[in-house]
Amino acid sequence: MPLSSQPLRKLGFLTIGLFDPADPAAGHESTLQVIELGEQLGFDSAWLRHRHLQFGISSPIAIMAAASQRTSRIELGTAVTPMGWENPLRLAEDLATVDLLAGGRINPGLSVGEPMHYDTVKHELYPDSAEQEDFSYARVDRLARLIAGEPVREFSGKQGVVEEFSNRVEPHSAGLRQRLWYGAASAKSAIWAGTNGFNLLSSSVIFPESDQEPSFADIQQSQIRAFREAAASSGADRPARVSQGLVVIPTDSATPKQREKYQRYVDERTPRTLTPQGPRRMLFARDLIGSSDQIAEQLYAHAGFQEVDEVAFALPFSFDHEDYVQILTNIATKLGPALGWAPAR
Repeated sequence: MPLSSQPLRKLGFLTIGLFDPADPAAGHESTLQVIELGEQLGFDSAWLRHRHLQFGISSPIAIMAAASQRTSRIELGTAVTPMGWENPLRLAEDLATVDLLAGGRINPGLSVGEPMHYDTVKHELYPDSAEQEDFSYARVDRLARLIAGEPVREFSGKQGVVEEFSNRVEPHSAGLRQRLWYGAASAKSAIWAGTNGFNLLSSSVIFPESDQEPSFADIQQSQIRAFREAAASSGADRPARVSQGLVVIPTDSATPKQREKYQRYVDERTPRTLTPQGPRRMLFARDLIGSSDQIAEQLYAHAGFQEVDEVAFALPFSFDHEDYVQILTNIATKLGPALGWAPAR
């Protein structure tokens, strides 16, 4: 097995948190149990994926708040929160509140752009301003400024006997601004994130430039390097962090039935990874399946992985709770150590 240029420093996982619409509580409980297991296994972070008007986690902030009271060490993040669905001021209040409850463990990952299937929901989401809403980088920049504690207004001070008002978002959680991440899939977004003081989440989906050959790993590597160059040029007073998030499915302790199920899942998803998809030539990374040693070898050969010392491996969709227990356990006890990682204590 080839040697990694550097040991993996932080190991995390990402979950979509599926549930049965007839019994949604059970799915949310499963997600919380998975996060608790992650802490027990020594994972550094657990990340939640947003799913609006679907049968997944629509409110990661609520899940993180609950998880913060059932864990004590593991970091909790979103990957990612689509800002087109959010009011930046209200989101800033919620994130700061949960970060304080968690003892400074929250890592909000963000993205911009028009909400998915916007025409079907804009009449409820923004009934009076649907055509005027700004879904650009300005929306996430506004959130970052509010979280940093910049003034919202000039008005502040005491009014009457009891009421006292602040001119910034309250509560303020010191340090949260430095833990904001941006989910970038293009070179433009990666450079913007580095220039504006965000950490970088690079996942299993990217958009190549028009002159780039459709090689996922090479393009991901170029985007990470562009991000770091932009971050260094910005004069930031801290190192830029980058996390990669591919789908990995170690089968070390899987039963024959589980292995068959996992392979079928990968086979169904592989065709979309073979050619660019859609007008923007979107590229999907291949899911990595096999023994932990086999997956580690593929990661060491992956140009994107060679650029990072943090990962948040994505759990497959639509699996059962016991499948996630097996996969997480193998990642923590087999794959992580094969990548030079040691569990947190």
